[in-house]
Order: sequence, then C-alpha cells, then structure tokens
Amino acid sequence: MSGHSKWATTKHKKAVIDQRRAKSFAKLIKNIEVAAKMGGADLSGNPTLVDAVQKAKKTSVPNDNIDRAIKRGAGLTGESIEYTTIMYEGYGPNGVALLIECLTDNKNRAAAEVRTLMSRNGGTMADPGSVAYNFARKGVIVVPSEGTTEDDILAAVLDAGAEEVNDEGDTFEVITEASDMVAARTALQEAGIDYDSADAAFVPNLKVEVDADTARKVFRLIDALEDSDDVQNIYSNFDLSAEVQAELEAED
Repeated sequence: MSGHSKWATTKHKKAVIDQRRAKSFAKLIKNIEVAAKMGGADLSGNPTLVDAVQKAKKTSVPNDNIDRAIKRGAGLTGESIEYTTIMYEGYGPNGVALLIECLTDNKNRAAAEVRTLMSRNGGTMADPGSVAYNFARKGVIVVPSEGTTEDDILAAVLDAGAEEVNDEGDTFEVITEASDMVAARTALQEAGIDYDSADAAFVPNLKVEVDADTARKVFRLIDALEDSDDVQNIYSNFDLSAEVQAELEAED
C-alpha cells in the first residue's frame, strides 16, 4: 500500500469540508490557468487543461471560477499570468525523502517559506539531485474503487500504456509513463470507468516503510508545507503498512 497516495486521497476528501477548502480551490485554479496559458482555452485540443478542469470539478470548484481561470490563463481577459515552477528537495523525519513542487510568482518568497517551514517542522533541505534521483516522472490516474474492480481497470488500460494498477483501498491507482497518461485515461472513459484525477507526478523508485510515530511527524510537516500558497505538490517515498494505516485512521 502506498502510504502517500492513501494519505493524499484521505486529505483530498477532507479538503472539501474543512478549512483548507479555499487553499485547495486556489491551487486547482492555478493549475487551470497554467494549463490554459500553455495550451490554449480549447479543451478539445488541450488534454492537460482537461485534466486540470476535471480535478477542479471533482473537488467542487464552481464552474464560474473554472471558466474565469481558463480565460485568464489563455490571455482572454487581458491579465498576465506569470508563474514559475521550482522543485525543492529535502528530508523529513527519519530521512523520509521529499520533493516540494512550487508554482509561484515570487521565487524568493517561495524559497524562504519552504526553508522556514522545513526547519520548523523537523525537515531539512537537500542539495539539488540528492533526492530527485529516487523519483521518476509518471502518469498517475486515481480511480474510485466503488463500482469497479482491478480486473476491469486492467482490461481497460493494459493496451494503453499502463505499467501497473495498485489497490489503495478506496481507490485504484493506475501508473503509466507520463506520455501515456492521456491514452490510459481515454481508455478508462471508453470503458465507462470514471476517474477522480489524472496527473503527471513524481513516483518514488524505492519506498521506505515508516512506523506510526514517524508517519505522524511526516504528516505534520506536509500539512505545514501545504499551507503555503506557493507549494503546489509534495511527493514522498514513505510507505505505510496496513497495521500502521489502521492505527492512524483509528485516531481520526
């Protein structure tokens, strides 16, 4: 079981109803703006924008907000959208590896915030390349498990470039090469299988199983980083056993 994916899925569900909803919306809107700027406002010719819009709708972002973000990003409102992607590398408690992806209009502010949040929450910054080598850019498609089976998903995506399908409990996770993600999600749609999100993500080549105490500390660090408006995504290599997962869920 992928600890980070399980945790991220749980956080995603909670984000709709807790105080992080506004921040969640803002980050999803930012994704839409960047996708529209890069590939234009036409959904039929911009698969990255399709995925950004799909994810926003699944998280209940209002359609009016989505439409405005598309127009802003594509330059149809006269506004200038200038974001830079920066990747920071670091370690959390007990050496858990972290890739922290920022999407920001102020690189100095983002760097200062990430460093401060890491140092205050048990993390340390790492030299460029010292963490990233253990991650590969992949396509990650999250499919709700209700109403479908692993065999159904495998049958749909096996010829569309899927490398593996992981059972994450409430969801299945389809892993592809980043270049095959659109083909795989299209195959799911053609098979009548709904998906929650489809993203290009950094997946660890080697995962490290952690105990419940370490997991709590890592979660606190990731929560703190996610509170930054500049931090867009966080990738980690920690894994949770079924026993540790059950212990953590019992505390919620």
